[in-house]
Formats: sequence, C-alpha cells, structure tokens
Amino acid sequence: MIPTTYVRLFLVRHGEAAANVEMRYLGSQDDALTERGTRQAEQLAHALGQLPIAAVYTSPLRRAAMTAAAIAQACNLPVQADVRLREGAFGAWEGLTRAEVLARSEHDAALLAQWEHDPGCAPPEGDSLETIQTRSLACIHDLQAHHTGDWIVLVSHVSPIKALLCATLGVSLTVGRRMFLDPATISVIDWGERPIVRLFNAHAHLGWDSARWMLRQH
Repeated sequence: MIPTTYVRLFLVRHGEAAANVEMRYLGSQDDALTERGTRQAEQLAHALGQLPIAAVYTSPLRRAAMTAAAIAQACNLPVQADVRLREGAFGAWEGLTRAEVLARSEHDAALLAQWEHDPGCAPPEGDSLETIQTRSLACIHDLQAHHTGDWIVLVSHVSPIKALLCATLGVSLTVGRRMFLDPATISVIDWGERPIVRLFNAHAHLGWDSARWMLRQH
C-alpha cells in the first residue's frame, strides 16, 4: 500500500468523442462518447472495478461524465463532479484542427505558435495551461485532505492530466507538449509531499494495439 500521507490518483482520460478522431480542439464543447468511446468506458470499468477504489470524481463534461458513470457503477460508488477537472476552453478555436487554426488568419497563426511554447498564453477567449494547472492542483489538494491513504479515480481530459503530471515531475508545462495521452488511458500518481508518477498513458485494458502510436498515427 502507499504511505498513509499520500493519495493514489488514477487519472483517466475520457473515452473517445468524435472530435478526438479528427484531432480537433474540443475544449468546453459538451460532446458525448462515440460507440467506441462507450466500449472503452466499459473496458475501463472492468479494469478499475477490480481495485479498492474509494471514490470516483469527474469533469462535468459529458464525455468524461459518461466514462465516469461506467467506472463508478463497477466500483459500486457514486459519481462526484468537480468543475476543476474540466478541459481547458479553446475559445474561438474550439471545434477546429490545428491546420484550420493556422488558416484562420496571420494573427491566429502567430498566437498558436506562442500558445504552443508559452504556458501563460491562452487561445482567444480560452484558458492558458497555467490557469488549468492552478485549478487542477487546487482540486488535488482538496481531495488529498479528504482521501489520505485512499485510491481514487479522476476522470478528466488531456490538459488537466498533463498539468498534474508536469507538477508531479517538477517540470515546465511545455514538457506536456511531448506527452501523448490516448483516449480512455490510465495514468497513476501517488500524490503527497514528494509526488511520484507510477504509470502513464496505460492502455493494456483496451488491448495492446489500440493506441494511435501503434497505428503510426499522430
């Protein structure tokens, strides 16, 4: 077991939504899971339902809440929503691909280049990575106070999960650009005085060849 001063966080990226297939900036859009995403949620539930999970928290966005509902049912637990686990808003870029943002205007292209290298920069009317990390850490600190020594599931999105991983490793948020999270994967952090990453982007429960990188896709 982990030390009683720690909380073990199972960070789950939600199952597949349609925009994920086309690599679009989904952000605060409230898309549901695809059929494949629903199957992924069931696979997550089967894997996590066998563990001594004490609580299931989720982003309130539908793609995350639907994933969390399957997991919570398997764990015989209620789903608890926390708005601090939601994805960062992409503002005017939501629903667009990177190529479509670049094609919008010279200003958008310049801002995108800055956003990809500056964690304090935000998309038009959107959230910066620094803002996402601040609220994600506030959520974890509150949960640690209530769940010391517990194993808990947090169903969230790419940006909050990467922000927590970067905080755990003590590295800049720009390092998150070099991490890839597939839909319905599990990352694990033991969060305490000296946080430790135990697992990253695990997808064994989905099948070894299920990840984009196994298909040589970006």
